[in-house]
Amino acid sequence: MVLIVRLPAQPSRHRVAVWRELRKVGALSLGQGVWAVPDVPVFADGVRRALELAERAQGETVVLRAAGREPRDAARFEAMFTAAREEDWAEFTADCGKYTAELDKEIAQRKFTLAELEEEEQSLERLRRWHRDLKARDVFGAPGGAAADRRLAECARRFEGYSERVFAHLHAFSDGSEGEAS
Repeated sequence: MVLIVRLPAQPSRHRVAVWRELRKVGALSLGQGVWAVPDVPVFADGVRRALELAERAQGETVVLRAAGREPRDAARFEAMFTAAREEDWAEFTADCGKYTAELDKEIAQRKFTLAELEEEEQSLERLRRWHRDLKARDVFGAPGGAAADRRLAECARRFEGYSERVFAHLHAFSDGSEGEAS
């Protein structure tokens, strides 16, 4: 699908809202106000939300079903779309690296608290949601998806190891403090 979106210049918040929604859904920007997504169900809700935002801003929209005139045109769109997903996967795997580095830091500092465990679990859940969203948008199967799968699995394994350390630390602390109190 090709979306053509025209919005009033002011207030800019409307343009930003539409832009954010289209970026969130994984639409490919082809130029100012022109976006494209594969015509598959996974994009339907996000496109609908973007069109509603544009309508509320009293903008104009045109949605076209498009196909490449030549096979190479369709292949070029697929390559452009896949390259955008590859960038998403690269950012995701970089965040996985930050996550495991954070776990390493907490282990090195022996920060084995329930509060820290909960914070790390929330960070892992954020990575899982992001991965799920990227996987749904990656309709052509960007090569980076497989590496991202492995990195997320590594994050989950590392979190399990950290949570076991927290449990052992808290259990040892409980046993030790009970013994000291008697």
